[in-house]
Amino acid sequence: MSTRSYSLDGYGPQQKSAWRRATARDSLVRRLDWPMLVAAVALSLLGSLLVWSATRTRDSLNHGDPQHFLWRHLLSLLIGLALMAGTVWLGHRRLRGAVPVLYGISVVLALLVLTPLGATINGSRAWLDFGGGLSLQPAEFIKITVILVMAMLLAARVDAGDREHPDHRTVLQALGMAALPIVVIMLMPDLGSTMVIVVIVLGVLLASGASNRWVVGLVVTGIGGAVAVWMLGLLDEYQINRFAAFANPSLDPRGVGYNTNQARIAIGSGGLWGKGLFDGTQTTGQFVPEQQTDFIFTVAGEELGFAGGAAIIALMGVLLWRACRIARNTTELYGTIVAAGIIAWFAFQTFENIGMTLGIMPVAGLPLPFVSYGGTSMFAVWIAVGLLQSIKVQRPVSA
Repeated sequence: MSTRSYSLDGYGPQQKSAWRRATARDSLVRRLDWPMLVAAVALSLLGSLLVWSATRTRDSLNHGDPQHFLWRHLLSLLIGLALMAGTVWLGHRRLRGAVPVLYGISVVLALLVLTPLGATINGSRAWLDFGGGLSLQPAEFIKITVILVMAMLLAARVDAGDREHPDHRTVLQALGMAALPIVVIMLMPDLGSTMVIVVIVLGVLLASGASNRWVVGLVVTGIGGAVAVWMLGLLDEYQINRFAAFANPSLDPRGVGYNTNQARIAIGSGGLWGKGLFDGTQTTGQFVPEQQTDFIFTVAGEELGFAGGAAIIALMGVLLWRACRIARNTTELYGTIVAAGIIAWFAFQTFENIGMTLGIMPVAGLPLPFVSYGGTSMFAVWIAVGLLQSIKVQRPVSA
């Protein structure tokens, strides 16, 4: 008996037909990028263990339930997977027509943060608080809608065959659509999300084929703007303290430099293989603030050691590698730009998050994609994975 007939033994004709359709070469299941999915799920599940370790002994956070954050993280993962599946089912091309509406909704939600509905956490008014422990961070969704609206504008005439590259007017329109949410996020102020969106804009422009003069101009403008903001004293005190601690790691280790100092102690104490899951003294001793969110990598460094930290970086590397393949192989500029924007987002945010725990980047309050605790962040990154999968499965099979 052949392998195929054996695998279908015991099933009726309809079940066999469904199995063959699901496993056919051109089926949706076969066309999904499974290495990317496996890497993303592995990161999320590893993150659930790290979040559990970081919060199980913190009674002030978990309300006496050591598994409180574990179950919430896993629930966010399940919702994220459902959002990914829905995004693949709808398809990035179908969503293209709804981009203006999605963009408008995300900007309105961000504006609501500046009203009494907004909640301030760690000096940043970046959340909408609905009560009962339910909150939303609109900046996470803006990362997606900025990618989509810029891709829609920059690729419209190119995919229609009217032009080979976006013209200057189109680039200016796309930059204008990105500028509005950036200004709103800066008013919160949420410097970390602003940095990510700026990097996304640069990645999108590079992928679109727009003139390099735009990219150079934006970089120069960004540097000049950063200097002006610093010189004019427009940063909040907590943001200035973060940069001061980054510039001088030994500055006030019990004050402004406490977070980064404790983070380096935790990671450095893990050695090659770590102290073992749930056995990290820095983690169980609750020395590292915000350890389940911004500083989740310190749990991996202390309890899983260099090997655990390297595994996280390797899994993210697999995800980015597969995303680059999708961006390269798609036959439409719209898909290329969307994939490039997501790559820029994931790559920079991962580098910034891990870098700030190692002291090579300033603390910016950014979660580690897929790993850090946070429902909105989890939903956003899985929607992004759904977009990448849609770009792959909707291209011609021969491509």
